[in-house]
Amino acid sequence: MNTTNTPAADDPEMPSFVDPSRTGTQPATARGKRTRDALVAAARKVFERDGYLDSRLVDIAQEASCSIGSFYTWFDGKDEVFAAVLQEAQNDMLHPGIGRVLSTDDPVEIIAASNAAYFAAYKKNARLMQLLDQVAAVDPAFRTLRRARNRAFVERNAKAIRDLQRRGLADRGVDAEVAAMALSGMVGRLAHSAYLIDPTLKVEHLVETATRLWTNALGLTQPVLEPDAG
Repeated sequence: MNTTNTPAADDPEMPSFVDPSRTGTQPATARGKRTRDALVAAARKVFERDGYLDSRLVDIAQEASCSIGSFYTWFDGKDEVFAAVLQEAQNDMLHPGIGRVLSTDDPVEIIAASNAAYFAAYKKNARLMQLLDQVAAVDPAFRTLRRARNRAFVERNAKAIRDLQRRGLADRGVDAEVAAMALSGMVGRLAHSAYLIDPTLKVEHLVETATRLWTNALGLTQPVLEPDAG
């Protein structure tokens, strides 16, 4: 499978979850970097444990073994340290979609690999993914950035679907953009349910089912015929 179908996580076409100007002060020394890194790691732990709204700066400082004064050396408040947490984790949180499918690639394999990458990333970052919804509800600036990033994912998947349609591999009667929205949303909600509500399904089963739904919806698969009983 060609690696061009799994674009780099730092793809410049993919908007950031955060405004870099809102991620606090950047350190100029190695010691400062260690302190700031410790605060970011502590903040993620506290946010995932207590939720964004109930997290306290004193708890973050305590978790990082720092004073509250040291916290304010690097961050003005909770919003900035949360943005720093997201900036560090965002490339690992969401894969870039199915990307460009080359003529030599098996599109079903590409979709399966994309789904596998998504579920693996979601499982690793499930609590942080849950926090995205919480913060988006209270921070208009963050909500705007998140919408832009989500839109970029949908557009990338829609572009890939249109390419498959042009090549006669996917159902040309399907609206590519609406399909991308629906299928991407389906996988996202499935991951949310599997890892935050009822974490009992094996990842292999999730990937297999999501891929079958994707490919069946696009008309990429042939029906599996039962053996002739006679």
